[in-house]
Amino acid sequence: MPTPDGPVTTASERILEAARRHLPGGVSAAARVHASLGRPIFIESGEGAWLTDVDGARYLDLETSFGAALLGHGHPAVVAAVERALAMGLLCGHETRFQSVLAERLAALVPSAEMVRFTGSGTETTWHATRIARAHTGRERIVKFEGHFHGFNDALGYNFWPPQREPAMDGLLDVRPESAGTPSADQASILVLPWNDPDALDRVMARFGPEIAAVIMEPVNIDSGTIMPKPGYLEAARQLTTRHGALLIFDEILTGFRTGPGGAQAEFEVTPDLTTLGKALGGGMPLSAVAGRRAVMQVVAPLGPAVHSGTFMAHPTAILAGLAFLDVIADPGFYPRLLDRASRFVDGLRDLFTRSGLPVLVQAYGPRFSLLFGVSGTPREFRDVARADHERERRFYGEALAEGVYLHHGWHHGISAVHSDADLDEALARLARAAARVG
Repeated sequence: MPTPDGPVTTASERILEAARRHLPGGVSAAARVHASLGRPIFIESGEGAWLTDVDGARYLDLETSFGAALLGHGHPAVVAAVERALAMGLLCGHETRFQSVLAERLAALVPSAEMVRFTGSGTETTWHATRIARAHTGRERIVKFEGHFHGFNDALGYNFWPPQREPAMDGLLDVRPESAGTPSADQASILVLPWNDPDALDRVMARFGPEIAAVIMEPVNIDSGTIMPKPGYLEAARQLTTRHGALLIFDEILTGFRTGPGGAQAEFEVTPDLTTLGKALGGGMPLSAVAGRRAVMQVVAPLGPAVHSGTFMAHPTAILAGLAFLDVIADPGFYPRLLDRASRFVDGLRDLFTRSGLPVLVQAYGPRFSLLFGVSGTPREFRDVARADHERERRFYGEALAEGVYLHHGWHHGISAVHSDADLDEALARLARAAARVG
């Protein structure tokens, strides 16, 4: 508020003013702008289930770093692993004995992971998966689905959340780039379909089968509101890709490690040819992986012609953090505790929205959940959630921040393994107050 000496400026405002001089929009990633505020929240520290911003405000974190902080912030095992890597001399561009250890452990957990390569971000990983698929099959077309997000790369950056559906022809949707600067020539190799429609996939595979290198999907469409696969759909996709000589790719960057160490493919008992993993895997460090059948992964250089390389890939700080993450989730009680708390919390969310009168559908997959304002019924594909009330959603997230609960605008949120019962009860009480003010 204005004072005789001029307006009071918060630390956040000062940082944002300086950041805007040299960072476009004052941020290092576009998604970090909080839609309820029109600016980012500058975080000073994170500990367990809590965040503290530069002005000293504390928030119960229900975003968990877009899913990366499954172990919470600063888990002691991960911190110790990173310190061990630092003591090795901040090595990069070298192999150590630890990359193969992590690959071996993933191969023992994830059904499709006979061989593994590591990357940093999910955007890199899905791009490499399409390159590997094309190299293995000698084909170029990729089938993806409306509402499924695979990162902002030119290979797959299409039809994430289009504002309206274009008329479909024979099951196909018009290809819509999600970013300016996407080469128009790349669009010719992409086929976009509605998800959860086995007949549409069957028709497209029958028409373009000899040209299709791979079909890629989120086995649970968390990126459009945690939409579950229809019974039999994943099995149909597995059968159709096998029949037509295409690869099936599961993007498990969000579903991986949520309900068990084997990912959604283990839970649904459908094994793809390639899998992308990330987010939770690094315990908060930047670590992703592309994994797959041995016969497919052998096209990767130096064994084959598909080049995957980079100075900072499989950096020991991230690799050792990944090993620490797998150690933590190997505790026999890890998933029972996590899933029980997640289930009770989701039930509490549904109850508070019913009591508040806010029309919110709560969808969940393990510890990830989505709040779909103005959506009813059981969504099966993106069109079922496309008309969600994002304005009311933004108001609610703003009120949640005012109550000290961090929910970032977007399609999914989550709890961590270190959220206590007391934390979650406190979050529900604060969110109930926020919901009452939105009305």
